[in-house]
Amino acid sequence: MNDHDIKVSIHDSLSQIDATEWDACACPEASEGGRPEDPFTTYRFLKALEDSRSVGVGTGWQPYYIRAELDGQAIAFAPLFLKSHSQGEYIFDHNWAHAYERAGGRYYPKLQIAVPFTPVTGRRFLTRPGFDDLGRAALVQGAIQVAENNRLSSLHATFCNETESKAGDSLGLMTRRTQQYHWVNREYQSFDDFLADLSSRKRKSIRKERRTAQDFGGQITQFTGDQIKPHHWDAMWRFYQDTGARKWGTPYLTRAFFDHVHTDLRDDVLLVFAERDGVPVAGAMNLIGRSALYGRYWGCSEHHPCLHFELCYYQAMDFSIAHGLQRIEAGAQGEHKLARGYMPAPTHSLHWMADPGFSEAVGHYLEAERAAVEEDIEILTSYGPFKNTKVEDHQ
Repeated sequence: MNDHDIKVSIHDSLSQIDATEWDACACPEASEGGRPEDPFTTYRFLKALEDSRSVGVGTGWQPYYIRAELDGQAIAFAPLFLKSHSQGEYIFDHNWAHAYERAGGRYYPKLQIAVPFTPVTGRRFLTRPGFDDLGRAALVQGAIQVAENNRLSSLHATFCNETESKAGDSLGLMTRRTQQYHWVNREYQSFDDFLADLSSRKRKSIRKERRTAQDFGGQITQFTGDQIKPHHWDAMWRFYQDTGARKWGTPYLTRAFFDHVHTDLRDDVLLVFAERDGVPVAGAMNLIGRSALYGRYWGCSEHHPCLHFELCYYQAMDFSIAHGLQRIEAGAQGEHKLARGYMPAPTHSLHWMADPGFSEAVGHYLEAERAAVEEDIEILTSYGPFKNTKVEDHQ
């Protein structure tokens, strides 16, 4: 089988791609019912971003979905975007851009294989089962060809999984290692089982935080599926806007995105609200995968001690334990998560630079960064809240 057997095409809208074909590559495990492993690469999630104009013209995220076909059958897809900035990526390359432009180069636009605004690990090269190696190679070669044909500075695949990172390395891409904080469900039957794993001091601290949060003057409620009503999104939008304005200046998602989520994705959503007299005063939004819960957005209209920890972390643990989910990914950054049982976990990305000299410089940087990240993970793990156990138990 040679490269000429495979046809690679570019599409500037998911409307040009069959949903069944995409999901056969993105989430084949859900073909006979059940949840997808990764809700963020499903056709319906990416289509919600596009249809709500959260991506597209004027956003700096211009879609160019890439499709690989063999003998008339789609064997692989990738969510590819032309980027005019580095916002909403969470794998930071601003220093690379500044260095390249100081040297006389033009860093933007660049190509990005990613789920926009979503620092969640998952497959980025969406291959049909049985075509993993062939499909990945076709997508990488096709994306690099697009970059070269259009004289673009670089190609990046962010928050790919470890298998893809190793495969990308063998295909000539540079690997990058960063870290987040994830919670692992060690077959807990209750929240108290989790607390029993902690040192006495940390156990007491978390119990105190939960009591403080739950004494805010109202009630805390979880909603999913048909329990979620349109008015819940009005509140979540207000919370998202407030947090987005403080963190990013301008929120990335449009209001219409949440309407699309309600119509097409609410079975994949967990909302946790703190309400007083039926009025939400704080809320957290999570997406539910087959084996993981993904914390995404939080906001509040009133500030109460420890309420953020309760809604974003402890309620997520309660839900995950009750539903047998293996882990929680709580998003980017946040060393405060460590004291609450969220341990350091590596994240991966892949990079290609068109300029050989710049590529060499970035390669040296990444080599040093990888060593530093590995050391950070080891040190941070040793400061975790768990009783004295082997470090590898919590990695």
